Amino acid sequence: MLKVLDAFAGAGGFSLGFSMAGCEVVGAIEMDKWACETFRFNHPETPVFNRDIQSLSDEEIARIFRDCRPEVLLGGPPCQGYSICRKSAGDPTDPRNTLFVDFLRFARVLQPAFVVMENVPNIANARTHLKEPVIEIIKRELRLLGYHVYHSVLEATDFGVPQIRKRLFVLASERPLDDPFPAATHALAGCEHASLFGAQLTECPTLWEAISDLPKLAAGKGEHEQAYVGVPLNNYQRQMRKGATRLFNHIAMNHTPRMVERFQSMACGDSVSDVPAHLRPLRRNGNGAVSATAYDQNNRRMYPHKPCHTIPASFYANFVHPYQHRNFTPREGARLQSFPDWFVFKGKPTVVSHKLLAREGRTEEKHLCQYNQIGNAVPPLMAKAIAKHLVKQMKETTYAGAR
Repeated sequence: MLKVLDAFAGAGGFSLGFSMAGCEVVGAIEMDKWACETFRFNHPETPVFNRDIQSLSDEEIARIFRDCRPEVLLGGPPCQGYSICRKSAGDPTDPRNTLFVDFLRFARVLQPAFVVMENVPNIANARTHLKEPVIEIIKRELRLLGYHVYHSVLEATDFGVPQIRKRLFVLASERPLDDPFPAATHALAGCEHASLFGAQLTECPTLWEAISDLPKLAAGKGEHEQAYVGVPLNNYQRQMRKGATRLFNHIAMNHTPRMVERFQSMACGDSVSDVPAHLRPLRRNGNGAVSATAYDQNNRRMYPHKPCHTIPASFYANFVHPYQHRNFTPREGARLQSFPDWFVFKGKPTVVSHKLLAREGRTEEKHLCQYNQIGNAVPPLMAKAIAKHLVKQMKETTYAGAR
């Protein structure tokens, strides 16, 4: 059984996937209070440290994990211009000026057999101010620690997640690997590549296949905890319900009557820019005047019989339910991320804009709400596929006796 440390744990999607593959999560580090509460509730046996990883010294890291050294280090350290950088950093696009450096400290101190990093696909094309590819810096820094390093962009739908979500994974291994990343197990309906090397792939569930059994809700309705109203309608829903007796986090956002009317006017694929002029958003402080700016990425009604678009951290304002005139609930987002129904999200469903809180100096109120936790997560089924493949690689390369 592989022992795993999640250094940027969030709510625990990455860790959940590894535990689903039979691994033991021996520690999680997360600086957000609400995300820690979620992780602790759903991983009660795992020590969770509500800390900024920069505050953990090498000596403290070694002491904490002295008796249970992890064999896998997980994390998604911010590595680009939008990342949390030190004020003294020179080039904010250089990963050596970001939390990536602290992530490497954990690898250097603990010397795990594998290091697995996750990030947005664009990092593969990102360059520093000196035009050096960011991905090459990351790989070189890991090689300097003695690892063989590989990277690949994986698609969530290839592993049964009902969401178009590409993510870049960097895998560092103590030993060279012939086959570092898992092959697809699923394909989209009607895809020409529905079979791989003669093996038939399972059809990836659609958005509606993922959420159609959830209770129907009007805007502002729902409960934090409620009973199921019907039976599961397909294998994906049965998989999501396994181990759950109640439904959590299925609460619809409040919408004004005008916004509900706006949603009623939208067909699948439409966004705010497609609604009648009198239903478009009003200009701020404009005395009822319609805004001339169309936010095309906000409030788009999803197609039911396709995978969902990528679930971002702010998905409460991005997507409209395909049939009901409201945005998605946290539970619907969790289903689309492949979190099982027994997984409960803590903290408030939404919070005031982090930019506003920072501007007003209310940093003590700055937490990751349920929507943020869900949207930031690595889809558990995607993580599970990576974990199962690592376990297989470990056995095939005789890692068991190598350490």
